[in-house]
Amino acid sequence: MSIPFEVKRNFQVSKEVAYRSLLDLDSAKDWMQGLVGIERMDEGPLREGSQWKETRKMFGKEASEHFEVVELKEPDKIVLRCDGTKGTTGKGEFVFTYLLVSSGDQTEVTLLGEIRGLTGLSKWFGKLMAGAFKKACAKDLDSLRDYLEKTKVVSS
Repeated sequence: MSIPFEVKRNFQVSKEVAYRSLLDLDSAKDWMQGLVGIERMDEGPLREGSQWKETRKMFGKEASEHFEVVELKEPDKIVLRCDGTKGTTGKGEFVFTYLLVSSGDQTEVTLLGEIRGLTGLSKWFGKLMAGAFKKACAKDLDSLRDYLEKTKVVSS
């Protein structure tokens, strides 16, 4: 059983800029709230199979999660997987699918989130947590959008 959620945001930047920005781990420090650090497990541009550990400060404590790039279809789709068993969560799998659709210089970014692999009591809590995950993902997309629009990033 999985627990799905969805977040949609409109960005006033091209699809290519939005796509690159979602994969630009070096710039995440400029817009991602609570980010302590990102540790890459490989080098070079992100590609399918790339992995990193992301540490954020949440509720006054540091929490780390392990991410992997599952699928890239430039500039339309990004699929990331967070293996909860390798991070602070300790269980579950979290899949984040970003779909990008453009209209002129505006891009609609849809995040389809899915929480999988929870059992027993954690499954019950997972349903409650889906709202919190959705809110956190919405905040991240809002922060990225505001950063891109404020810095007036141009496509190149």
